[in-house]
Amino acid sequence: MTPARPRPSPPPPLPPVRRLTLADLPACLDLAADRGWTREEHKWRLLLTAGQGYGVDAPGGDPRGGLIGAYVLTSYGPRPASPNPRARTCVGMVLVAERHARRGLGRHLMRHALEESGDAVAFLTATPYGRPLYEELGFTPVGTTVMLTGRLAPTRSPEPPVPVRDATAADLPDVLALDARAFGADRAHLIVRLPSFADHFVVAVPPAGPGAPPAGRAPGGIAGFAAAWPNEGTTVIGPVVAEEENTARSLITELASRTDGPVRYDADLHHRGLVDWLRSGGLDGDFTTTVMVHGAPDVPGDLGLRFAPYSVALG
Repeated sequence: MTPARPRPSPPPPLPPVRRLTLADLPACLDLAADRGWTREEHKWRLLLTAGQGYGVDAPGGDPRGGLIGAYVLTSYGPRPASPNPRARTCVGMVLVAERHARRGLGRHLMRHALEESGDAVAFLTATPYGRPLYEELGFTPVGTTVMLTGRLAPTRSPEPPVPVRDATAADLPDVLALDARAFGADRAHLIVRLPSFADHFVVAVPPAGPGAPPAGRAPGGIAGFAAAWPNEGTTVIGPVVAEEENTARSLITELASRTDGPVRYDADLHHRGLVDWLRSGGLDGDFTTTVMVHGAPDVPGDLGLRFAPYSVALG
């Protein structure tokens, strides 16, 4: 009689996922450094206040302790009067400590993110390393972003520049309205942080002309807005939201004129002309990421207005 094979041991239970607070900021930075990411304290502080962080603590037998996994979920309400009144969530900063990689922890965190998203449309920006997992969980690719860095000295645009000035409190309603058109969501809780988060926050205001303004713009309203904020070793230009490419170039040119040192620009390859213009002005790079969505055929909003994200972790 053949002896019965011993039953394999059941896999260890998955660790609980808990909410993170600003008190966990040092642990988040340590986890990022563990995976070779820079310690982006300024950005993490924004993410943990504008969004909700989640993490997994090291088990008792781990001598290093700390966080061994984390992600941030940023929720946006539906755009007012939208024909598709669904909320959105952006999943960002998905991290697993190297010593705990390839044990299902990333999948565990992403399933938790989808549960927390409920019936909202979830989206994220995936590295080549993470994309297979996201596809397995039902995310579909809808766009490509390339990270460009360097010292930016923009070449002249073939069209006359659009006047650009510092944003003021009086511009906020127009900024929020244009952002809602671009992203198909109410991101007021994120946009109102721009004046304190960014070094520079500017708007494009075309001179008044004959006839009515373009659809969606109030008389005397703005045609675009953009910001530049400090990160580790670079200045990030983003978000950039504009009614057309020449306005985006005018906004970027103004921010570049105020920035010393290298900049980072996460460019959507949908705007090929702008990408070529940025490269001609001194930016370079070939690291691409994939914009992916879950629960909808595409990320809601108007891609034609979105020239750069706030951050790839926020959309």
